[in-house]
Amino acid sequence: MEKKNIQQELKNNTYPGRGIILGKSADGKNAVIAYFIMGRSENSRNRVFVEDGAGIKTQAFDPAKLVDPSLIIYSPIRVLGQTTVVTNGDQTDTVYEFLQQGKSFEESLRTRTFEPDAPNYTPRISGVVELEGGLQYKLSILKSANGNPDSVQRFFYEYSAPENGVGHFIHTYQCDGNPIPSFEGEPEVVEIEGDIDAFTNNLWNSLNEDNKVSLFTRFIDVESGAIQTRIVNKNQ
Repeated sequence: MEKKNIQQELKNNTYPGRGIILGKSADGKNAVIAYFIMGRSENSRNRVFVEDGAGIKTQAFDPAKLVDPSLIIYSPIRVLGQTTVVTNGDQTDTVYEFLQQGKSFEESLRTRTFEPDAPNYTPRISGVVELEGGLQYKLSILKSANGNPDSVQRFFYEYSAPENGVGHFIHTYQCDGNPIPSFEGEPEVVEIEGDIDAFTNNLWNSLNEDNKVSLFTRFIDVESGAIQTRIVNKNQ
């Protein structure tokens, strides 16, 4: 599969929704994680990422404007030992708890489905990065079958010994619309370039100015486990 330029992919899509990128830095030294959120409604745009221990959580920028927290307030990132969990909803906690019990990423997500936000039925996208025994990562998407709320489709993708400078990108929506069409196909293969600051700036500057809300990036040194993290919020 041809590698895509992540900046062009984002610039050409006004509304990919929420997105996860997992991969390996160009110098081969770091596991790479990125998670961004976008929003069309005032409630969705009224959010920021804040650090929460080794992970992050979303919170209302202006608590007085918060309407319904059920699908917008959650922990996108949680860390369990050498494993980092990243998702677009409260299934982060489901994955984390299953892993704690010695169960698998796949088992945890078989207990979950897409979001109950008719008529969009937003997919739940999830990822896990594991450093024990060498870098490997997984991605998943849980989605409705062509907008049918009675039919759920669960897809899982596993990547071992990833290539330098290569990442895999999955997002909730194909593009803007009403209802918004769900992501289709396999995770996109994208180039990962530069250090964490260049990577972060390139992503943030490529997201649609009107719809972007927050971005989290993390580089994890594969040998030492040292972590570098960046958080960018439109609401400061």
